[in-house]
Amino acid sequence: MYPIQQHKFHIPVMGLAYTIDSPVKVARYGIASVISIVEDNLIEMMRGYYYPIAKKEFFPIPTSENDYRAKRITDYLNLVNTLVHDQVEKLKKTAFETGSEIVKYFTMLPDDNTIKKIYRQMTQVYDLAEVEKMQTFLRSQIVAGSIDVNIMTKLDRNTYDKEGGLLEDTSDAVAALRGYAKSKLSNSSVIFSAGMNPRLFNYLENCKEFDADENGFFAKKIVIKVSDYRSALIQGKFLAKKGIWVSEFRVESGLNCGGHAFATNGYLMGPILEEFAAKKEELIDTLFLLYVQALETKGRICPSKPYSIKITAQGGIGTFAEADFLHSYYGIDSSGWGTPFLLVPEATTVDELTLEQLCDAKQTDLVLSNHSPLGVRFHYLKGTSSDMEKKERIRRGRPGSPCTEKFLSSNTEFTELPICTASVKYQDLKIKQLQTANLPEEQFQQQVSDVMEKECLCIGLSNPAAKLYQRPFVKNLESVTICPGPNIAYFSKIVSLETMTDHIYGRTDILKDTQRPHMFIAELRLYIQYLKEEIAADKGRILDNKRKKYYQEFYQNLTEGINYYHNLAGIAQSNRQQFLNELAIGQMEIDGLLAGIA
Repeated sequence: MYPIQQHKFHIPVMGLAYTIDSPVKVARYGIASVISIVEDNLIEMMRGYYYPIAKKEFFPIPTSENDYRAKRITDYLNLVNTLVHDQVEKLKKTAFETGSEIVKYFTMLPDDNTIKKIYRQMTQVYDLAEVEKMQTFLRSQIVAGSIDVNIMTKLDRNTYDKEGGLLEDTSDAVAALRGYAKSKLSNSSVIFSAGMNPRLFNYLENCKEFDADENGFFAKKIVIKVSDYRSALIQGKFLAKKGIWVSEFRVESGLNCGGHAFATNGYLMGPILEEFAAKKEELIDTLFLLYVQALETKGRICPSKPYSIKITAQGGIGTFAEADFLHSYYGIDSSGWGTPFLLVPEATTVDELTLEQLCDAKQTDLVLSNHSPLGVRFHYLKGTSSDMEKKERIRRGRPGSPCTEKFLSSNTEFTELPICTASVKYQDLKIKQLQTANLPEEQFQQQVSDVMEKECLCIGLSNPAAKLYQRPFVKNLESVTICPGPNIAYFSKIVSLETMTDHIYGRTDILKDTQRPHMFIAELRLYIQYLKEEIAADKGRILDNKRKKYYQEFYQNLTEGINYYHNLAGIAQSNRQQFLNELAIGQMEIDGLLAGIA
């Protein structure tokens, strides 16, 4: 039987570099974390950094090597797995004494954890033989946190041979999946985010590494990050029909998160989790029926009962009370804490200057921007070195970035092969086109500004590791981009891993005396602001029926969410009146917005 994870929280993927080696830092304490396997050049750099630490010789995997991307990923994950395994074995052998690694492991566990209770009992036993017996048992229960990976399904650039021919099964996402599948990781998961990718999911059907073993256990599990129940059902059914079981649906707030934000049509986190809680068994039964039918068609042995499916949640969680409510009321299996861990150097990889900027960040420094070349809204911290560099290029009359990595190359407006909208090449071509379009001056300036707003993320989100570990990544390109969730405005100091864990479990409060809205209220505000921006963008236009319907549905969903929270207020928030006041203010705001477009 595979070991059970002991903690109630996980560290989600953040950017490219920020959790690139988090398992090496936290897995030995039983904490699960997620590595982005998008940027194989970053991974190659990390291989070069960690091989000497593992006391092994480093052999580069050049781009000239066949299937180099997948091979880099496989080797890095195997290296991380080896490092974590060695750390855990070393930890198990340490003495049960103040400050030791093994004591740190057990003291960080949640207080209601069965193993934690046994550990506490052991500290109060005075019979040496009994103590030794209990310590032996405790050592046997130590479990590493899972080493998980993330693949953003939209990042699936095609690759071509020297003659320009399309290469099969070598697109970015497919190669990344193959790299993970061939790794030695076990009791691990791949998290698919950003929606459905039929090519990737079709390739997944041929990966036997994701099948259950004869005991019904998955060495490598499938996790789908979703923003609502409908998305989970659609993607789960698509995979089930291929004989692929989804072991977890990771529900993330559409807007109260870090990185790319995939806004729902006004659906709020509370009602979404309520639907998952109410329909979980129905979801499992629906997927199991399709799954069994697919296995029968393939002539494979079918399980007699469904495998388990976890429902986890993340996005904007900031207090023990919030996380505890999500666990107790909605029955989630794990809560994701991302942004707060950016201020925990023991857990994430953030360079010193960016750490300082995160500590100083105020709400006004955080924007839901249009900076991403993907055309998806993107949370962004202003004033970073990447922000400054972009503005300086614009000032010099040379907007855009050198496109060395090309992972976000998707635009074919001017070229046969896709290019990135943040690149010098695209922005130069686009601005020249706009200059010949005879647009009104105000409209021209706005469109040029929109073009120049796009920013290179491949390098900016990778450079924190290069700077922190003093490893070359891309020559002469050292700027950093960071994309924390809005929650960072309330976390203002660097803390230890133990302190953050204590905060998560309610043993301490690092936000004491901080005026912070409840996570549900914070998300509601973000959706109202998002709606305002949508309406402002449509100002002066004659709205067709489709657009009017969009706004009406958005309003209706927000209103239903507010009504839901009214009935939930006494449970979700100790300060009931303040919670209700915030809901009333929100309702008045959206009423006014709807009146303006009716």
